[in-house]
Amino acid sequence: MFFKLKFSSRYKQIDFFKSNPGAAQSEVFFYLLNRAKNTDWGKKYKYNSFVDQKYFVKSLKCFQSLVPVSSYDDLSSEVNKILDKKKDVLWPGETKYLAKSSGTTGSKSKIIPISDEALSDCHYRGGEDVLASYYKINPETNVFFGKTVSIGGSFDNSFKELNCGDLSAILMKNIPFWAKPFRAPKISVALLNDWEEKMDKMAEDIINENIVALAGVPSWTLLVLKKVLDISGKKNISDLWPNLELFIHGGVSFGPYKKQFQEIISSPNMNYLEVYNASEGFFALNDDLKRDDMLLMLDIGVFYEFIPIEDFNKENPRIITVSDLELGKIYALLISTNGGLWRYLIGDTVEITSTLPVRIKIAGRTKHFINVFGEELMVGNTDKALEIALKKNDAIINDYTVCPIFMEGKTKGGHEWLIEFEKCPIDINKFIVDLDQALKGLNSDYEAKRYMNMILSLPKINIARKNLFYDWLKSKGKLGGQNKVPRLSNSRDYLEELLEFNS
Repeated sequence: MFFKLKFSSRYKQIDFFKSNPGAAQSEVFFYLLNRAKNTDWGKKYKYNSFVDQKYFVKSLKCFQSLVPVSSYDDLSSEVNKILDKKKDVLWPGETKYLAKSSGTTGSKSKIIPISDEALSDCHYRGGEDVLASYYKINPETNVFFGKTVSIGGSFDNSFKELNCGDLSAILMKNIPFWAKPFRAPKISVALLNDWEEKMDKMAEDIINENIVALAGVPSWTLLVLKKVLDISGKKNISDLWPNLELFIHGGVSFGPYKKQFQEIISSPNMNYLEVYNASEGFFALNDDLKRDDMLLMLDIGVFYEFIPIEDFNKENPRIITVSDLELGKIYALLISTNGGLWRYLIGDTVEITSTLPVRIKIAGRTKHFINVFGEELMVGNTDKALEIALKKNDAIINDYTVCPIFMEGKTKGGHEWLIEFEKCPIDINKFIVDLDQALKGLNSDYEAKRYMNMILSLPKINIARKNLFYDWLKSKGKLGGQNKVPRLSNSRDYLEELLEFNS
């Protein structure tokens, strides 16, 4: 009854922004401007001059003409002021927490400011919305009668007095009082810095609990579940936790990992729910288990702008808001948030699967793609194609990366894959053909470049040794948390390093 009452008013708010995306975003826009108008940033860009609640279009035009599109490098000087404990820089007051965004392996860590409002009204609100949406889907759920295993990162003690660390660590440390009885493992274990020590202690801590849900990145969650099986001597997670019914996942595409989860969690009541959250904010969630897209959350402190992907590298790209989105198109995301990010290019691309309500799929990264030969291959393509090929060949993977094969002399161009299989396909050549066919079906540009092998040859696949990617991440001090292997790259740097590691 408590949760039914708690969620009832929220359902009405969600229904409103689903039916009125433009109006909901207009409210967020003016809220952000009014809160930040007296900050250093707000004064610099004259927010007071165009904060007019009556004229959204007029104010938006002023905002877009005065405030530049920002990358992390553009905001780094402001972040440095926050690191020096200066107040009222990007958002009013003192920024108490800083999220260390691990991002893709090899890239420089970003320090993302987390205001009190971002923590409560965006990140935690998003988490509550996940539970509210799932409760609406499944009112007979038992997720409120057991514990959820949260698999996350830790704090970075090198920042001295500052509270800096993975977003997951910040969220766990500040978890609302009502949620504390529903989570595991103990906070002291969850925040351990050493991932391998944490994995062992986490497994020991949760093994005898009534676990009803899991939350985390698929690859790291799998490692913890396998550790739990090793310690318990069980062959299936459902034998240990019969009430487990939900995995809330994000960070990477779930498709390539789904079969492996289904093999070690046999319960017919198991559900998988995708969320789109990051250090910069909580953005979207799956509110319908029959769909494979996510509802964009339009009223939790994030104002969205969208750059059509075909305009992305133009000097003056077209930039639109939710009211002008086109079905089926891919856009790069710009966000302004109650954490103090302004017209921030987060680096993700999304495909619009519905405009009313606004629903999305993550298409890839603006920096992680392959377009050496005009094939415009994105992570969404490779994840889905791999999922198709794995299913056809009864195979399972742990991780993968792809890079181009450059044309040299008579050598044609192509794509070279490095895949760590949990279960290898019986016929690797058939797997390659199935993967190629799936890519052709998903990406017409790739299909055109593959025509008659004129530009692109069949994909080349290298089979990685067991634990290659794990060992590589460990060598870089990037185990656990939000760390990810780069899926696609326009250069061969990652692959060459991994191949050398593989040998």
